Amino acid sequence: MAEGIMERRLTVQGALDAATETLAKAGIEGPRRDATRLLGDLLDLTPAEVMLERGSVIEPDRRRWINRAVERRAAGEPLAYVTGITGFRTLVLRSDPRALIPRPETEGIVDRALALAAGGVALDVGTGTGCLALSLRAEGRYQRVFAVDIDRKALGLADHNRRHLGLEIDLVLGDLGTAVASGSVDLVVSNPPYVSESEYAQLGPEVRDFEPRLALASGVDGLDASRRLLHDGLRVLRPGGWMIMEVASARGEALHGLAYALGWRDLRVDEDLFGRPRYLVARREVGT
Repeated sequence: MAEGIMERRLTVQGALDAATETLAKAGIEGPRRDATRLLGDLLDLTPAEVMLERGSVIEPDRRRWINRAVERRAAGEPLAYVTGITGFRTLVLRSDPRALIPRPETEGIVDRALALAAGGVALDVGTGTGCLALSLRAEGRYQRVFAVDIDRKALGLADHNRRHLGLEIDLVLGDLGTAVASGSVDLVVSNPPYVSESEYAQLGPEVRDFEPRLALASGVDGLDASRRLLHDGLRVLRPGGWMIMEVASARGEALHGLAYALGWRDLRVDEDLFGRPRYLVARREVGT
């Protein structure tokens, strides 16, 4: 049991202090930050409101809920899975072990998509939570947005987020090769699995023990899914259509070369907000 959280009369400040202490003892990096976020999500407060409500008393039933959540986080479970909530651009999404937790750098895919192809038909491959497809629908002017995943459980999570947000996207069980007709889309976006087998073995337990392997590992060299995307993308895109794919920073150059050899043009590898090569941007040549 997290120390202090089951006291008879517990304020938000007391819960914050107790949670911070428990997480610090467990070796969680940034324990105060995580405690603030955890309490905020569970009590439906922003971080600023957590500070403003420090003197408020937490009801007994909520104390038990918070105590269990702190214990789960102290055991290494990712914060987004503990609270069931994660933010992505303008959206608040449900997050659970059915899908990878969206990362901040993945938001950059949407920026590039909106700059290059803000309308027409868009397709998100490996949708997971639905974060990319739902952001494109919320921020773009697309006639239609498809969200594709080979994992039925992940599609169930994307469906929950679609219904909760009231955003219309088409969910498809399958992969890019079978999802849509040839030459039918203007934009393909994807954050595919791109971790090699050796890298997967070295991942920290917070990732390896909780997030789905299917969304992370991609063969011996980490390129299996990316290769398939480059091959199948040429078929489903209309001439002049764009693909934007998240890549491992160490393999951006290799994928750039492969894409060029396959016939992709207007190629570049952009950096993410941390200054690392992260996005392969490619165009199906007009007239092909």
